[in-house]
Amino acid sequence: MQQSAKTKIGDADDAKVKVSLGERSYDVIIGGGLLPRAGALIAPILRKKRVAIITDETVAKLHLETLQHSLSDQEIEFTTVILPVGEKTKSLHHFGDLLDQLLAAQISRDECLIAFGGGVVGDLTGFAAATLRRGVDFIQIPTTLLSQVDSSVGGKTGINSSHGKNLIGAFYQPKLVLADVTLLDTLPRRDVLAGYAEVVKYALLGDFNFFEWLEENGLSVVDGDIAARIRAVETSVTAKARIVAEDEKEQGVRALLNLGHTFGHALEAETKYGPHLVHGEGVAVGMLMAMELSAKSGLMDGQDCVRVAAHYDRVGMMQSLPIIEGVKWLPATLLKHMHQDKKVDQGKLTFILMKAIGEAFVTQDVEQQDILTMLDQFTE
Repeated sequence: MQQSAKTKIGDADDAKVKVSLGERSYDVIIGGGLLPRAGALIAPILRKKRVAIITDETVAKLHLETLQHSLSDQEIEFTTVILPVGEKTKSLHHFGDLLDQLLAAQISRDECLIAFGGGVVGDLTGFAAATLRRGVDFIQIPTTLLSQVDSSVGGKTGINSSHGKNLIGAFYQPKLVLADVTLLDTLPRRDVLAGYAEVVKYALLGDFNFFEWLEENGLSVVDGDIAARIRAVETSVTAKARIVAEDEKEQGVRALLNLGHTFGHALEAETKYGPHLVHGEGVAVGMLMAMELSAKSGLMDGQDCVRVAAHYDRVGMMQSLPIIEGVKWLPATLLKHMHQDKKVDQGKLTFILMKAIGEAFVTQDVEQQDILTMLDQFTE
C-alpha cells in the first residue's frame, strides 16, 4: 500500500507519497522550491554520479540552469538533450534520435536519465530508459500540473503512432519523482487548466470528498496557491499510487485511471495531436462525454452531470469541442478512432462510466448506438 507523509526539507513542508511496488518502490516528493534542492534529493539514489537530462526547448529556457546548478553542487556530472516542444515529439523518429544521442554520450547501464518536462518528455524519456542498453534508471521531474498529478507516476511510458496515442511503450517505473509546484507558475493558464482536468479525474473516479474540496478550492489551485497545489497534487498522487500498487500493468482496477481518456484520445487523434486541443482538454471533454453516456444509460443522476459542469464553468475548463480549421467533428469518425484505442479487448471498447461523483467503474457493456447518440450531441 502507498504511504503519504509530511517531511521537512529546507524551509518548506513537502509531502511524500510512496508508490509501493516491492523492490521497485519509489517516493514522489511534492513541494515548493524543490528544483534548487534536486541535486541533494537525487544524489542518494544514483549508482554513479553521472546523469543525462532530457528536456524540451521551453523548459530549458526557463529552468534548466537551476537544475544543472543543483547537480553541480552535488558533484553530479551531466549531459543534456533538448527536444522540440509538443505532442508530435512522442514519435518513433524522435525516440530513435534520442536513443542515438544517449548512446553517443556513452550513457552506461549504471547511469541515470532525468525526465525534466511535461508528459511528452516524461513518456519519451521513460520509454528510452526502458530500452537503452535493455534498461537504465530514470527520474521524473515533472514541470506541468498534468504530469505532476498523473503521467510522471505509475510507470506508463511510450510514444504515439499514426494509428493512435501511446500504442508503443512499456511499463517501467522511475526511481524517484520530484514534483515542484512552484514550477507551475511559469505555465500558461491554459496548460494549468489542462492539468487540472486530471486532478478532477481523481475526484470523479473515486473520491467524492475530494470533489467537494475542489469545489471550494479549485480556483486556488488554478490561480497558484502553493498550499492548495501541494494538497491537490498529493491527493491525486496518493490515489494513483494506491491503484498502481494494486494493478501495476492495468489488468484490472488501473483501467479506472482512463476516465475520459477513451473519448479524449479519439478527439486528439482527430486533431492529429496538434496544438488546438491538448491532452488535458481532450480528457476534460471526454469526462463530460463519459458522464453523459452514464446518464443516458440510466446509471448516473443527471444532476451530478450538472454539478460537475458547474465546477468546470467556475474554474474555466473546456466543456465543448473547439472549432478548429480543417477539423470536422463526426461521431462515426470519432468512433473509428476509439476502436484503435489500446484498451480495446476482443474487439470491444472499454469504457469508464460513473454511477455518481466518486463512483466510477469499468465496462464493455455499452451499445454502439448509445455512443453515437451521445457523440452526436457533442458534435452537432
